[in-house]
Amino acid sequence: MTAQNPLLIPELRKLLASGNTEALQEFCSEGHPADIAELITALPGQEAWSLLSHIDLPLRAEIFSHLDDDLQVEMIDILRREEIVRMVGEMPHDERADLFKRLPEERREDLLPALAQAEREDIRRLTAHVDGTAGAVMTSDYATLSSEMTAALAIEHLREVAPDRETIYYAYVVDKDRKLLGFVSLKDLILARRNALVKAIMHRDVIFAHVEDDQEDAARKIQKYDLLALPVINGKDALVGIITHDDAMDIITQEHTEDMEKLMAISGRHEEAVYMKTPAWDHFKNRSPWVIMLAFLGLVSGFIVQSFEGLLSQFAILAAFMPMLADTGGNTGSQSATLVIRALALNEVSPRDIFKILGKELQVALMLGLLLSVIAFGRVVFFGGGSTGTDNFSLEAIGWAIALALGLQVVTSTLIGALLPMAAARIKLDPAVVASPALTTVVDMTGLLIYFTTVKLTLGI
Repeated sequence: MTAQNPLLIPELRKLLASGNTEALQEFCSEGHPADIAELITALPGQEAWSLLSHIDLPLRAEIFSHLDDDLQVEMIDILRREEIVRMVGEMPHDERADLFKRLPEERREDLLPALAQAEREDIRRLTAHVDGTAGAVMTSDYATLSSEMTAALAIEHLREVAPDRETIYYAYVVDKDRKLLGFVSLKDLILARRNALVKAIMHRDVIFAHVEDDQEDAARKIQKYDLLALPVINGKDALVGIITHDDAMDIITQEHTEDMEKLMAISGRHEEAVYMKTPAWDHFKNRSPWVIMLAFLGLVSGFIVQSFEGLLSQFAILAAFMPMLADTGGNTGSQSATLVIRALALNEVSPRDIFKILGKELQVALMLGLLLSVIAFGRVVFFGGGSTGTDNFSLEAIGWAIALALGLQVVTSTLIGALLPMAAARIKLDPAVVASPALTTVVDMTGLLIYFTTVKLTLGI
């Protein structure tokens, strides 16, 4: 998508001031509606509407559908009810419903009576579902066929309804109660004999979602089975909507954003492409709770170091390896947690696989621990001479103690990184919230305790 070009804004304002309708129409029609919407996002609501009012209604509605949510709401606030009703009638069903969800309740109640009854009922049905479910992101803009139609009649029917449907590449076969029986693709109908019945050529093994299913699960089905659209049914197996592949991409992007922010312990709403529009105070509120809590937990690490202050004063070389210990533990734990969280999100594993996962991570941790222990041992033996506190102990003994402690830290950090997300999933919590900063704090505390205790016991102090 084309980036916003601030140089175009003064030019657009000149065209608006001069009322050059032909030039404004040419500007809006020369690019993709999504690109045009991004370019005019920098305009305030009144100016944006002045621009859109110069173009035909279908193109106006399409560009409006691609505008930022905040700008859409701002424009709705300044438009007359008649203008809103005309434009809403041209919008895709799901985007129209999403717009009404964002409007204040008073504004919704003012606009709904002005809509046609079919549009009004459609909006109410689509907005009735819980956010985050398949029902909340589906559209009612789909094509259906009767199983008793011939292929020729089915093609003729699709030709008639195509202008009002988001997609006709899949047509869903339903009975009189709208129970989903199967589907046919446009290719199936074109290749079939003209007098072949739809029930003879339809696919009966339909991949579908229920209205209450999680939206990410529905989007993953579209991704897994390479679908153009996914039918959504209710508790009576009746077809109530579809989720298209473009909506699935938006859902996956939104869920990815949410997971990334949760990995970094950022609370609040998780939406993509809103960083610059979010006030600094909101960023502060989203970040501060976890940061403050983890800072207090970090005090525990300070108490651990303080309790081994005598050991540190005797062996100054131990302080040189504390950064390596902290970094290694955090890195190995985060790697393990990230891989497990991704596997959980993609349904590659479940909490029932915990022992298999711990077994695999243990193997990896032992190999990593051995490699890093050898590196640490070599560092002490070859470059540790002259450090304070090494007079009464050989460098080999100190190196062995540090290497053993580091190896144990790698193993425990890796296992903790795998265990925490699995445990969270087991008790129905979001695995992402236990990773990254939270994990690093836990690993730091356990790592310091392992480090000093192992060195103390190994050297017999």
